[in-house]
Formats: sequence, structure tokens, C-alpha cells
Amino acid sequence: MMNFEKRTGPDFGADAPVYPAQDVPEWYRDAKLGFFVHWGLYSVPAWAVQHGEGVNIPTEDAYAWHQYAEWYGNTVRIAGSPTWERHQQLFGPGTSYEDLADQWDASAFDADAFVGELVGAGAKYIVPTTKHHEGFCLWDTATTGFNAAARGPRRDLIAEFHDATRRAGAKFGVYYSGALDWHVSDFPPIESDTDLFRFRRNDEHFARYSAAQLDELVSRFSPDILWNDIEWPDGGKGRDEYAVAALMERYFAAVPDGVVNDRWGVPYHGFLTREYTDIPEIISQPWESTRGLGFSFGFNQAEDERHSLSGAALIRLLVDVVAKNGNLLINVGPAADGSIPELQRRAMRELGAWLEANGDAIYGTRPWIRMGERTGAPRRYTTTGATVHVHALDPSTGTLELPEELLGSDLRWTDGSMVERQGHDQTVAVIPAGLREEAVAVLSAG
Repeated sequence: MMNFEKRTGPDFGADAPVYPAQDVPEWYRDAKLGFFVHWGLYSVPAWAVQHGEGVNIPTEDAYAWHQYAEWYGNTVRIAGSPTWERHQQLFGPGTSYEDLADQWDASAFDADAFVGELVGAGAKYIVPTTKHHEGFCLWDTATTGFNAAARGPRRDLIAEFHDATRRAGAKFGVYYSGALDWHVSDFPPIESDTDLFRFRRNDEHFARYSAAQLDELVSRFSPDILWNDIEWPDGGKGRDEYAVAALMERYFAAVPDGVVNDRWGVPYHGFLTREYTDIPEIISQPWESTRGLGFSFGFNQAEDERHSLSGAALIRLLVDVVAKNGNLLINVGPAADGSIPELQRRAMRELGAWLEANGDAIYGTRPWIRMGERTGAPRRYTTTGATVHVHALDPSTGTLELPEELLGSDLRWTDGSMVERQGHDQTVAVIPAGLREEAVAVLSAG
């Protein structure tokens, strides 16, 4: 996956726009866990080629065999692709992808219940997709009739998400596809990373269209996070009122404690993003790891337990990311009707139960002098002030090696028990029997 902070747009020279001098706020660094919600027309077919262990897809076929179900609107246009073939069989040659808008029934969606599941899983912020690359808007927008209030669900889904999230006391963000909109474009399908930046509109008209939509979202919902994807039209990166710099100026004026990500294609980056990427060490800048519970963000009904994170794996992922100075933005992909598939719900509830007991070692923490150790049983470190939290990633071993910096500290497990040490130098802690079945066992030294 590419790192978007390396893409900084056209060189304007002396006429370069001025970007806000806005730091990433502390609330965002403290939050540690957010939930993405990828929901759109792609949730109607809800399908992508299965990926995972034992699946070998040649690089040249990566887009025709895309792992993301939310890319259905692109893969269905690649003649002969598995998605194209399946679409012909299920919907018939006369049904276009955009025709699915009138088949989308979201009648099972209860925003308060849905958001309650996310907050119960430990989410401190929630970021639904307002418009993905397909161009279908999930709010009641004046910019296009291609939206969920006018077609399909005939509901302002983003307003419902926003209101429920605010009622639940969580932060609210919006995902927006800034530079890709297949509904208002006339390009061939994207079949490579090069096409990703070649087959998209960069003209002033489209930049104004995107700016109008983003201004609507900010005006209506005052989102705490602006999560833009795959850059911004190059025609909107200058000093104009519809360009990124001016958009951000208006946004921060409306939401002074807001935050943006790094995917704008300009020199201002906010927090860094890493998608389906394992980060080996601490990153000094605030950053966010994002991925789906499976191999897709949008719901892929072809996936099962073999393709999706278990609750234990999800917990260990969160600990690993937080120990390296990151936040985890994990994605839930609802079914078209607005329900959370049971496979995803199980992992989310396991995460929530673990955080209920161990949240003090996650929320509000910062990295220690190192993220973990290269030898011995796997473990990670986080800190709260002068307290160091040691996370044993495999409690079933029954013991945990202690770093020498903590040997003189008072140690206590999260279940309240004192730490029993063993070995001639007392550098090994015995993990209580009651914690050995946990995904991660935590002791605190302070």
C-alpha cells in the first residue's frame, strides 16, 4: 500500500498556497480506537474475490481480482473479471452498477443500535463513508440526485449516523473520496496503481463540485475528523476558494479542534495513514493504521472465519499499533440492510470486553522508550505518565520476561493481583492462571 504523505501535488513555486499550522489534537492521540463504516451501493452485491493464505494473484490482475468489495463499481467494468462474470449471472447484462441504487434496502438500519455496538467495542470515534469512489452520496446533498435520500434507502444516512454518534458521546468523522468519483467521470476502469492517478478528473469544474460537497458536510455535521481518500483534484490545489488550503481554513475555523489525514496530495498532512500495513517500529508523528476485519472494507459475503480477524487477533493488533504511537481505525462493513454481520460482531464484542478490563493501558497512553522486544515471548509497551504497561501477547506461556528498566518498580496485573517473580535474578513474572486464556495480559509498573 502506498504512503500518501509522499504525494504533495503540483509545484506552484512562489505562488504556493499557505496551509494551516494546525497540530494533531491531543484528543485524537488519546482516543486510540476508531471505527470506519464502509457502506454504499457495493453493499448490495457485497462481493469480491476471496484473498488470504494460499491465494496467489499476479500483480497485473490485482485490480481485476480486487480484494475490496467497495471497489465493485470498478471491477465490474473490467470485462471478464470474476466480478463482471458474477454480475452478469446475478443481475443480468442490462443492469448497470448504478442501477443498484434502486435495489438498496436499508430497512434494518437502526443508527443508535449500530453506533451502540461500535462504542461498546471501545470506539472513541466513528467515521462512516459519506461518498466512496462510486460517487453515491449517503447524505441529503444539493449537489447531485445520486444520493441515499433521493434513491434506494431514501434516508439521510449520514445525518442518522451523526446524531447517534453525538448521542453516544463519541467523536464523529466523515470519509470522503476527494479525487475519485466514477459517477461524474468517463474514464476506462482502473487496472493499475498508475491508472489510479491517470483515470480521474483534475479539472476546475470537478474541484468545485468536490469542494461544494465537502463544505456541505462541514456545515451540516461539524465533523471532528475529515478523512479524505486518494487525494484531491489537481485543479483544486491552488489559492482558489474551492482549493484544499481554503477548504481546510474554513474547516478549522468551524471546528478548531478538528483533525485531517494525509491523503490530500498537498504538503499538509495531519495524521499519517497506513492501510493494511505492518509497521515495524514506533513512528514519531501521529499516525493511524486502518484495515477491515477481513480483506475488504465493504462487506464481502464470500469471506468466512478464514479471512477475518478473530477477537484475539483484533486485540493484539490494537495493542501493537498503540505501542508504536498509532491509532487503530478498524472497519466494520455492514450488509446492505444496515445490519452488522455476526462474524464481525463477535470480534468487536471480544475487543470491547477486553478494553473494559484493560482500557487504562490503551486509552490516553503514549509509547515507551521502545515498542517491545526482539527476543523472548512477544510483548509490547505503553505508558501513562510514569507508569509503564507491559502487554504479554501470548499469556498462554505462563510467564513474562520483564525489561531491566522495570525490575525495581511496583508491579500489578490488571486483575489487581501482585506480580509473582521467579528466576535467580527475579526478571520473570508469572502470569496468573486467570489471565492465561486472555488474548493479551497486562501488568503495570509504576
